[in-house]
Amino acid sequence: MALAACVQLRSGPDLAANLQRLEALVARAAAEGAALVATPENTTLLTSPREKVAAAEPLDGPTHRALGEMARRHGVWLLAGSVAERCEADPTRCHNTSVLFDDRGGVVASYRKIHLFDIDIPGVPSFKESAHIAPGGTLVVADTPVGRVGLSVCYDLRFPETYAALVEAGAELITVPSAFTVPTGEAHWHTLLRARAIETQCYVLAPAQEGPHGGGRVSYGHTLIVDPWGVVLAECGEGEGLVLAEIDRAKVQELRRNMPLAESRAQARIIRV
Repeated sequence: MALAACVQLRSGPDLAANLQRLEALVARAAAEGAALVATPENTTLLTSPREKVAAAEPLDGPTHRALGEMARRHGVWLLAGSVAERCEADPTRCHNTSVLFDDRGGVVASYRKIHLFDIDIPGVPSFKESAHIAPGGTLVVADTPVGRVGLSVCYDLRFPETYAALVEAGAELITVPSAFTVPTGEAHWHTLLRARAIETQCYVLAPAQEGPHGGGRVSYGHTLIVDPWGVVLAECGEGEGLVLAEIDRAKVQELRRNMPLAESRAQARIIRV
C-alpha cells in the first residue's frame, strides 16, 4: 500500500501567493509520508479568462518548472491538477492541462481537458469554457508509486465512457481535479465521484477548489478520496487543507476478480429496434 494526498485550495489571481500556499500543503503531505500529492483544477492561477490566456506557458515554462522543482524538493510525485498551457495553434485560447511530475521534478505525463464546461443553467452563472480553452483529444494513463493513474479534469466527470476507456488502458486510480460551482457541487459532486469509483472499480482522487475567488466566482470544495467500492475514505472541510488515504492496489484487483465489470462491459452489445 502507498499513501496519497489531495490538496484543497482557494486559488486566485496572485500566482506567487498561490504557489506559496500550495507548497506549504505539499510539504505537509510529504511529512505525512504521501507518495503522490494531487492538487485542484486551476492550481496556479484562478482568474478571468483573458488573464488566464495571457499567462499561459508551455509545459517547460517557469511556472511549470517551479511545480517540478516543488515535487523534487519534497520528494513526492505531484499531480498539478490543471495549469494554463499555451496553445500554439490558437493564441486566443489555452489548454487546461493536468501535469504529472515525478519525485525528481520531471514531467511524466500531461493531459489536456477534453470536455469543456459550456453551460447555461437557470440559477447558475453561465460558463463557456470553449471560448478561451482549446480542448484536448487524447486520454492519458501513467504509472506512479501508488498505481496506474488515469487523468481527467472536472467536467470530464460527467462522461462515464471516458473512465471506462481509462480502465481499459489499465487505470487503477482516477484523478478528478476540479473547481465545481456551488450549485452543481451540492447537487452532483459526491454522487458522480462515488459512481465513477463504483463503475470503474478504481480509487478516485478528487482535489478541489473551495470558496470565493473574486469576480463572483465561488467553488464548492469538498475534496474527496473514494475507494473502489464507493466508500468515501477522506473529505476536506471548509477552507484550504489536505486529506490523505492509503491506496491498496490489491483491493482493486480483488474486487475486479470478484465482480468482473470490465469483462461484462466488453461483452455488451447494443441492439437497436
